[in-house]
Amino acid sequence: MTYLVNLFLIALVLGLVAVASNPAPYFAALGLVVAAGVGCGILVGCGGSFLSLVLFLIYLGGMLVVFAYSAALAAEPYPESWGDRSVIGYVLLYIFGVVGIGAMFLEGWDGKSWVVVDSLSELFMLRGDVGGVALVYSSGGFMLVVCAWVFIMTLFVVLELTRGLGRGAIRAV
Repeated sequence: MTYLVNLFLIALVLGLVAVASNPAPYFAALGLVVAAGVGCGILVGCGGSFLSLVLFLIYLGGMLVVFAYSAALAAEPYPESWGDRSVIGYVLLYIFGVVGIGAMFLEGWDGKSWVVVDSLSELFMLRGDVGGVALVYSSGGFMLVVCAWVFIMTLFVVLELTRGLGRGAIRAV
């Protein structure tokens, strides 16, 4: 199981590099989908199956709608792809940066600190993620309102950033 989670972590870094290194929103959306799916796989590997499902439905269902709308506003006739020189330069820079910073912190870590929620199941009546859902509904109502406000503000910020000078696909005539 540790090997599978490590493979998911590597795929998560590659998905995030795909998002960060590509200036075209079309190709970055694929990186977002990969990063969200692999992040859900990591959560399942660590015992959070319900949390993984919630992340997948809310993140991909909500934020990618905003991302697709902003990508439609910032339409380019010839977007840069992953094969262009500038994008490959950014990909290599980010990967070498992650490997370099990871090598600094990897010393002394043996990988035995992975603790799955279900490994201590004899001490709990519920799984860890199900108990967290009960806490969200009982004492986390204010935080849900704050998160909804942050999402709507993110929508307005993304739309304002992609509006530009009126050169997008949808503009006032």
